[in-house]
Amino acid sequence: MTQVVLGENEGLESALRRFKRQVARAGIFQDMRKNRHFETPLEKEKRKAIARRRKRFYRKFSDSD
Repeated sequence: MTQVVLGENEGLESALRRFKRQVARAGIFQDMRKNRHFETPLEKEKRKAIARRRKRFYRKFSDSD
């Protein structure tokens, strides 16, 4: 659970900025988007295959260094 405690002289805007940063680091938005709609097993396998291809493609460039 992400929470932000306001400092003594801290404004609401800076606290909101800190909160948004913590939520982004925790991966809450990505998880929320992932679980927004039901995904059929076929869609899930397609998504994973695309991720594997992407990972393999980027690994090819990083190994050549």
